[in-house]
Amino acid sequence: MAKEKFETKLESAKKILETLMNPEITLEESVKAYEKGMSELTEAQKMLEDAVIKINEIKSN
Repeated sequence: MAKEKFETKLESAKKILETLMNPEITLEESVKAYEKGMSELTEAQKMLEDAVIKINEIKSN
């Protein structure tokens, strides 16, 4: 499976947030959505950190 793009991760997290804002969502659905959202954000943060490392490596060369 190809690695998802940073923007895709953020868009996914945004959709999950919209799901969490639905007043009709069950507690179990909320917990699952929250877990998935946090996973997406963690992966996006890692991508961002990797990009910063690459930029700093390029600058130092």
